[in-house]
Amino acid sequence: MSDPAPGSAGTATLTVGPSDLASSVGIDPVDEFPGVFATARLVALMEMAAARILRPHLAPGELSVGVSIDIRHSAATPPGATVTATATFVRKEGKLYFFEVSASDEGGEIGRGTHRRAVVASERLVAGAKARVRRA
Repeated sequence: MSDPAPGSAGTATLTVGPSDLASSVGIDPVDEFPGVFATARLVALMEMAAARILRPHLAPGELSVGVSIDIRHSAATPPGATVTATATFVRKEGKLYFFEVSASDEGGEIGRGTHRRAVVASERLVAGAKARVRRA
């Protein structure tokens, strides 16, 4: 696998729909969240932008997975607005790929932070997950 060049950027864009709202991510009826873009969906969009940078550098059977993310969700986004996440590749340390991530909507920046990803063999990841749960 080749590595992306530092400064390589990727984006992911989403129009905020009902399933993207914080009010939709509650697990129990007593979980009360507002009807604005969920932080969980913001994280997913940022991860997608970073994964798109690595995708052309993967060997067959490989994929990239999120290892950590540290973001600040600084502004609320209403339904119907468009959110664009941007990831910029910073560096590789060992097996980890480091990214700066940000996101904005029509009103400006809504979040910013850092993200790390690793490249793994898809089959090995799935087999390891199944084995770990069976041991529990």
